[in-house]
Amino acid sequence: MAALFGSRVRRLRTAAGLTQAELGRMTHVVSTRITQIERSSGARPTLELAHALDAALVADNLLIDLWPYVYREAFPDWARAFMAHSARAVAIRQYAAHVVPGLLQTEAYARAVLGVGRTLKNEEHLEERLAARLDRQKRLHAADRPELWVVLDEAVLRRPVGGPAVMRAQLARLLATAEEPHITVQVLPFAQGEHDALGGSLTVLVLPDGTEVSYTEGAHYGQLIEDPEEVRRFTVTYDRLRAAALPPRMSLDMIRSAMEDNHREASVPSRSDRRSLAQKQLQQSGGGRLRTSSGRIPRRRPRP
Repeated sequence: MAALFGSRVRRLRTAAGLTQAELGRMTHVVSTRITQIERSSGARPTLELAHALDAALVADNLLIDLWPYVYREAFPDWARAFMAHSARAVAIRQYAAHVVPGLLQTEAYARAVLGVGRTLKNEEHLEERLAARLDRQKRLHAADRPELWVVLDEAVLRRPVGGPAVMRAQLARLLATAEEPHITVQVLPFAQGEHDALGGSLTVLVLPDGTEVSYTEGAHYGQLIEDPEEVRRFTVTYDRLRAAALPPRMSLDMIRSAMEDNHREASVPSRSDRRSLAQKQLQQSGGGRLRTSSGRIPRRRPRP
């Protein structure tokens, strides 16, 4: 796909009578960057550059439409296959163990999530990943939008990704999107204890022909499952998670509670304050003594 993108840029540039240097000036990059793109060598073009090239070459969105495929090409085969399946799924069922699913993330929350991890190369790479994630969200509002059913582990609500303000905005987004008829959000509370998907996230996709595929994911791995028998087992696992989760209305109440109560700015007491509090608690309980700053244990006065 990178080679196809590059050949289209070269053909359009030649038809427009532009040199690589002239096209570079029009898109605010050096001529060698245009050379890399046309030869499909070096870093992939960013979405911003794809927009600039499309406008400069009057490509009528051709280069913009090709860009997602160029972006996916950098991922392993199984990841590219999963993204391709997701783009045409008629129903998406997700269990999220750690973070809000990408389709429902705010830009600030997505930036915080994508800004960590061993695979992140630089700021440009972050912006590229962010643009791709936000672009995929558009399908939720398209004519062929899928039915989305999301089960969130309670841990997703309690971890203030990006800080309290970002998390409050993210929880507000969840409340708003859950009101849409094609989106259902449930919360699996801690009180439910252990379950079959403990430790990882799970997605089940229903494709237009009725077949299903599943995808499991951890912090540093992902696996696409297409074998019908295995997919059926993961479908049962998901159905059990959905049954164990709170009903949608109760789930929204828990999200609202987390937004109002659990993500306010908190003041952390200083070390000396914590030591003083611990000393008072020990004295009140009569159960032990802390050493003073000199390392000595203070003597107790004999009781009368």
